Amino acid sequence: MSLLNSPQPAEPEPKDLVPSRYALRIGQIDVLVISDGVLPLPTEMLAHNADPSVRGAWLDEMFLPPDAFDWPLNVVLVRSGGQTILIDAGLGLDPDLHLPRAGQLIQRLESAGIDLASVTDVVLTHMHMDHIGGLLVDGVKDRLRPDLRIHVAAAEVRFWESPDFSHTSMPPGFPDALRAAARRFLDTYRSHLRMFEEEHEVAPGVVVSRSGGHTPGHSLVRLASGGDRLTFAGDAVFPVGFDQPDWHNGFEHDPEEAARVRVHLLRELAETGEMLVATHLPFPSIGRVGKAGDAFRFVPAFWDY
Repeated sequence: MSLLNSPQPAEPEPKDLVPSRYALRIGQIDVLVISDGVLPLPTEMLAHNADPSVRGAWLDEMFLPPDAFDWPLNVVLVRSGGQTILIDAGLGLDPDLHLPRAGQLIQRLESAGIDLASVTDVVLTHMHMDHIGGLLVDGVKDRLRPDLRIHVAAAEVRFWESPDFSHTSMPPGFPDALRAAARRFLDTYRSHLRMFEEEHEVAPGVVVSRSGGHTPGHSLVRLASGGDRLTFAGDAVFPVGFDQPDWHNGFEHDPEEAARVRVHLLRELAETGEMLVATHLPFPSIGRVGKAGDAFRFVPAFWDY
């Protein structure tokens, strides 16, 4: 059939000119990757333990600016066994941080036809504000189910009762904002928490397991169905982490442990060939991990239109 004779899509609304969601299936599990926007941060946040000249050379090789880097923010929605599961919740709205290009999750769920009342479960990889903030947007809690279950590692909840920022390297204002967001989240949703110690099956083929490193309760979400597998890695890996897995990210509360977790995960994914999605990889963030000498490489999946 000629493309010239094919029905043409309607002109998108200006706010939807950039694709914000991408769907795929893992066996019988439906997966929707949704962009929450982008978070501009200083490039030193990518690797505060790296020599500035070496970090600058990596940015130059990647055709990225030297001073500020737009971190993608990805969230995943999963449907399995009659459950609708939101994995992380984006940044939400924090006017004090002046981040107008982030915090788009709620409106993008709506544009995808997802009713907040249909969400049965939320899985949190960890409780940094760019993973919980969407649940703190005014009016959101009232639109969620009263029996909503929020799955999070017990170690993560304990950590945020009295968080330690002594090993992080963040821009001014972020530690206070992170503390405040976590405190408000726990005050608002404590009765909905379903805490686990090491591993928990949320729905058929949807398992969350604590990895630690980035935060003490940081967790991975593994999907498996019909021989297909996908790992949502949260903040276990960043764009620079394939080439330089030992570089320390500024938001890591235990950088050395985070590097060990990252290397172990990337080795495993390189061996299994399963698909990877992570919070801060370029949208839609779907790909696989290959070996590159002593390091790794990210192999983006071809979009399956």
